Amino acid sequence: MIIIGERINSSRKQIYEAMRSRNAELLQKEALIQYEAGANYIDCNAAALGVDEEPQVLSWAVSVIQDVVEVPICIDSPNPEAVANALKVHRGRALINSITAETSKMQKLISLALEWKARVVALCMDDNGIPKGVEERLCIAERLVEALTTAGVSEDDIFIDPLVLPIGVDNQAGLMVLESIAQLRKRFKGVHILIGLTNISHGMPQRRWLNRSFLVMAMAHGLDSVICDPTDKALMALMIASETLLGLDEFCMRYINAARKGILEL
Repeated sequence: MIIIGERINSSRKQIYEAMRSRNAELLQKEALIQYEAGANYIDCNAAALGVDEEPQVLSWAVSVIQDVVEVPICIDSPNPEAVANALKVHRGRALINSITAETSKMQKLISLALEWKARVVALCMDDNGIPKGVEERLCIAERLVEALTTAGVSEDDIFIDPLVLPIGVDNQAGLMVLESIAQLRKRFKGVHILIGLTNISHGMPQRRWLNRSFLVMAMAHGLDSVICDPTDKALMALMIASETLLGLDEFCMRYINAARKGILEL
């Protein structure tokens, strides 16, 4: 599994205040605990600061995070100007989160991905907004993959996100995403499939139980990357165990090593 740590998001009050006051220490602390917990990317979102401030704040945040961790950043913004600013200071190959099929932004973001050799999250959404069902998601995914590969982005650099909606709003939302993941895996062998895990539990009590259960189900349907909180030890233990049971852990060595290191102890 490719793990993207979600905790540096300006929708969180503490992160918003840290970004507004340029509190580098707090962002670096959040980055470090996620890196040490196993994150392969650190997501960084500054959208709540507003359109005018976001470009400057996002590039500052990316820079200070990479001062303390050696993993790349998932640059989380739909704003091409903010993404461009962040890419200029990023060290290594970033992940742009996200490109959609919205005509006003898609080509600008694809151009940035090519210019900076960035990987991209392709979110199943277009000018009509959030798709209602599985087939609509698949159609949008096909358009996005075609546009990206035609432009020169390799399939291994594409992360398709079928768009998770809260189970508290629609009790069929989980099933719809699971079916979307299964169908995407059948149609697109070379791309990654990604979800923002905690969207499923938004507004619900005791959210971690839903997050943990949904991750295992999604992995069984073909998920291979996730935006999540890697500091949830039970979640990470279930991820390791699920990879082993799905035949993705040769000789069960990752599971055995995790057990030896105490990672599976809660």
